[in-house]
Amino acid sequence: MTLNKKHILSWVLFDFANSSYSAIIASVVFPVYYVNTIVGNEAGLGDLWWGRAISVSMAVVALSSPFLGGIADYGGIKKRLLFVYTVLSISAIASLSILEKRMVLEGFFLIVLANLGMEGGLIFYNSFLPRIAPQEYQGRVSAWGFGTGYAGSFLSLLLALPLVMGNHFKVTWFMVAAFFLFFSIPAFLFLPSDIKGGSSAIQAGIKGFRHTIKTLKEIWGRKELRKFLISYLIYEDGVNTVIVFSSIFAATTLGFKPEELIFLYLVVQTSALLGAFVMAKPTDIWGPKKVVMTSLLMWTSVATIAFFIQTKAQFWMLASFAGLGLGTVQAATRAFYTQFVPEGKEAEYFGVYSLVGKSSAIAGPLVFGIISTQFSSQRPAIFSVAIFFLVGLLILKYVKGGGPNVRAS
Repeated sequence: MTLNKKHILSWVLFDFANSSYSAIIASVVFPVYYVNTIVGNEAGLGDLWWGRAISVSMAVVALSSPFLGGIADYGGIKKRLLFVYTVLSISAIASLSILEKRMVLEGFFLIVLANLGMEGGLIFYNSFLPRIAPQEYQGRVSAWGFGTGYAGSFLSLLLALPLVMGNHFKVTWFMVAAFFLFFSIPAFLFLPSDIKGGSSAIQAGIKGFRHTIKTLKEIWGRKELRKFLISYLIYEDGVNTVIVFSSIFAATTLGFKPEELIFLYLVVQTSALLGAFVMAKPTDIWGPKKVVMTSLLMWTSVATIAFFIQTKAQFWMLASFAGLGLGTVQAATRAFYTQFVPEGKEAEYFGVYSLVGKSSAIAGPLVFGIISTQFSSQRPAIFSVAIFFLVGLLILKYVKGGGPNVRAS
């Protein structure tokens, strides 16, 4: 297999496109807006409703991901399903503009739909990686995707800054939807076309379900892959919880204003972009296992230090350092997993990969909200995240595999 520049560029541009959602809707601006403006967080209700929305959407994705992966493989509709999920997410994002104060349920359902479309679509997006890149380039291409995504986050945050400073939040949600739509178009034009599966949607669904059960049994019977996925389940819980609640922690505990959050995350995205690209080639040469373990050590330290943070300046420094490992751990994990994926079963295996990753986001946000309300402080909640990273690291240490994809020259 040779690298097709059109395939690679269109694939990484999709990460660039959906990063506007990840940065503004899932991470920086909308969580604080929903928690404080729509719900009201005087009694911690905002934290609980946000955690519920993320958990419900992730539960739906987790339960459906392996089945949809099978349908995509056997029905030959991988690209079409990516399109459907993307349209769902973009439509829900644009609809956020209808929200007013106390429209708690409406906001809940819209963010569930937006997150479902975004996260569900990643099942099919990820499954294109082994199809467009040979093994010796998969670590680099994976990192290029995450790195380009952070560049997209940076640009979308810059576009959002004047809107947020002018309190034009409804226009901000429209901007995100337009950004996502425009930059996702190349993926639907240039990624490899669906391969005819020879089955109707119903037949593909039945066949996909059966093969999903078979795949789950097959994966569970592979000892090293089983250990890897258990490790991933645990430490990804930490990653997802940090992503979901970091801006709320900064706003609630440390008093960051919306525009300050944007400036902060511009710095974080810059460091994440730098980390993803710097570690792209080492992921292939050193092996993804070493890169993931190093990143988890870093994240354990970050979560522990966050417990003691008292000032905005201290949080600025910590967040900048944390950004270096954000894209790295995700890109290297994805590259590690591809070493276990048999040819021709990409969508099925990445369906299970998504099942594990999204399952970790079901409990994490709820646990964070419960701990923060029980202690009337978010500090014990953020400290608990370090445990996820540390336990995941200890399990990953005993996983065989994750070695170099190429020999160092």
